[in-house]
This record gives sequence, structure tokens and C-alpha cells, in this order.
Amino acid sequence: MHVTHLSLADFRSYARVEVPLDPGVTAFVGPNGQGKTNLVEAVGYLATLGSHRVSSDAPLVRMGADRAIVRAQVRQGDRQQLVELELNPGKANRARINRSSQVRPRDVLGILRTVLFAPEDLALVKGDPGERRRFLDELITARSPRMAGVRSDYERVLKQRNTLLKSAALARRHGGRSMDLSTLDVWDQHLARVGAELLAQRLDLIAAIQPLADKAYEQLAPGGGPIALEYKPSAPGEAHTRDDLYEQLMAALAEARKQEIERGVTLVGPHRDDLLLKLGQLPAKGYASHGESWSYALALRLASYDLLRAEGNEPVLILDDVFAELDTRRRERLAELVAPGEQVLVTAAVDDDVPHLLVGARYSVSDGVVERV
Repeated sequence: MHVTHLSLADFRSYARVEVPLDPGVTAFVGPNGQGKTNLVEAVGYLATLGSHRVSSDAPLVRMGADRAIVRAQVRQGDRQQLVELELNPGKANRARINRSSQVRPRDVLGILRTVLFAPEDLALVKGDPGERRRFLDELITARSPRMAGVRSDYERVLKQRNTLLKSAALARRHGGRSMDLSTLDVWDQHLARVGAELLAQRLDLIAAIQPLADKAYEQLAPGGGPIALEYKPSAPGEAHTRDDLYEQLMAALAEARKQEIERGVTLVGPHRDDLLLKLGQLPAKGYASHGESWSYALALRLASYDLLRAEGNEPVLILDDVFAELDTRRRERLAELVAPGEQVLVTAAVDDDVPHLLVGARYSVSDGVVERV
């Protein structure tokens, strides 16, 4: 899989830009703040419907514009597809495939797959649980695009349940009549049903990615491991099947109900879980050095890449301003591992930041102008 052409209109700093792309390595080189990351961010957005830099779409639309367009031609084998997203902050985004009639944005998921590593990925190791949950959920969606609907359903149910709990908590604090919470039983069932499916996918993913991550870490930092990934659920138990996970969540919700009514928020479910990253016998967060944390985050992304490739659909690999942060040894090892990829997109401030092993097309990016050199 690779992108053959990228087209942007009013996206970030670009009023309009057209970038033809080849298989193999492509490096975008230029001073910071000139628009290199904006290009690869757009590619990543087409694959995930989200940015690795911001949580909302508003910053992605060029100042003064009402909307942004991101369009890419994607080739997989002998098949080509044109994917287009229209970003409308405050309104519903729109999507098209092969210039057809409008489709739901999530219908484009799976046409383009990417694995993106950027400096922000240090948060996978050092940041809050939400960063690790996002890592898991984006990867399960890349493996199975239908999971975008499951994730959306879970967020909808969680929002409805939290609204009910908040109303009950406010009524209780202000001495009003107790609310009828009979509908909470129904929302418990919905949350447990959708949550069990999401949990089952997360657990399956961790089992699949664990050996790949440990191997990648050993390649990047020989002798520095082993590493281990351990799921920490908010609903305690050892269940793995969907039915058993449903029962486990229902039991945990029942036990937490009194506390949830007091606090007005859902305390049990996949949205409260964490992924414990261990280096040796210790948690990486708080114990790993800066270099070890970089290697850990890289290992997780490389394992994601290897997993998707092994499942028959090699993703586009994006390395956004990564090499400048690595020492010489890690830089060379990473270059060796990614050089054979079908398509590798790299951003760097100067040519010297791109390892000599990554031979391919080069683009100069300066003041919003993208030129092949």
C-alpha cells in the first residue's frame, strides 16, 4: 500500500498544495515551522480520522477558511482509490471515495493504513492512560475498521449514562426527590455489551503485539529488555471471551453503582482502563530513562507496523521529526528496520538528520512551498 498523490486545500498552512509521491522513502526536509509535519499529518488523518497533534479539527483548517480538504490517491496492488475528506469544524465532516456520492467519514477507514511515529509518542510511555488507550483503539480500528462503529457506540452510551448519573448526583446534593434510576439498568447492559466487544479486541491485540514489541525493543536497544504489556482493567477479573467480559463488566457496574451515583460519573469500563508498560520488572513510566522511553515508544510503533504487515496489508510508515531525537546507534538501527518498507515518509529539519540508508525522493519545504529536489 502506498499514496501516489496528496492534495490539500486550506489545510493547516497550505492554501493549496499538490504532492506526487513514489513508493519507497520520501523525505520532506526544511526548517521548523515551514509545513513539513502538516503534510504527513494529513496522510495520517486520512487513515485514522484524527490528528496526532491536536484533539479537534478546528486547528487543521487554515486561518480565514471555513473548511479544509484532504485528498489522496491510494494504491494497493493493482487497485487505486481516491479518498477525500472535507473538514468542517462545528459541523459534520464529509467524505467521498472515488468522487462518488457522499459517504460517512468512517467508511473510508481501511482504504489507507498508516503507522505514525512522532515526538508526541513519548506520551505513550510517560503520559496519562488516555494516551495508551488511544494507541490500542486506533490500532484495533486499523486491524478491523468496523471497530470505529463499536468505539462510537461506546462513547454514545457512556455519554448517555453519565448524563443520567450526573442528574442523579445533582438531585441528591440539592436535597430533591430521588430520581427514578430504573433506566440505569438498561444503560448498564448497553455499556457492558459494547464495552465487552471493545475489551475483547484490546486483549486480543495485546496478545498479538507483545512478542513483536519485545523483538523490536531488542533490535533498537540490544540487551535492554525484556519489555511486557499488561492490561489493567477497571473491572477486575480474568475473563477474555465477550460473554465472560460482559458478565465481568455487569458485576463491576453493580458494585460501583452507589459510588457512581454519588460522584455522577461512570467509574467502570474500557474508558477507565490502562495499559501497563513494563521494562524488566519495573513500570517504564517513572523508571525508564529518556533514551529507554524513546526506544519503548518506537518499539510499540514498529510492532504495530509489523502486525499490520503480517496481516496482509502493509501500512505507510510515517516518521515525523524522529531521527533528530535519537542517538547515532538508535538512529542507524531504526533506519535499518524501516528502509525496506513499501512507503516510508520522513520529515527532518536538515538533510543530515535523514540516515544515509534511507535513500529515495527528497522534497524541500519552505514557507509553504513543497518542491522536489
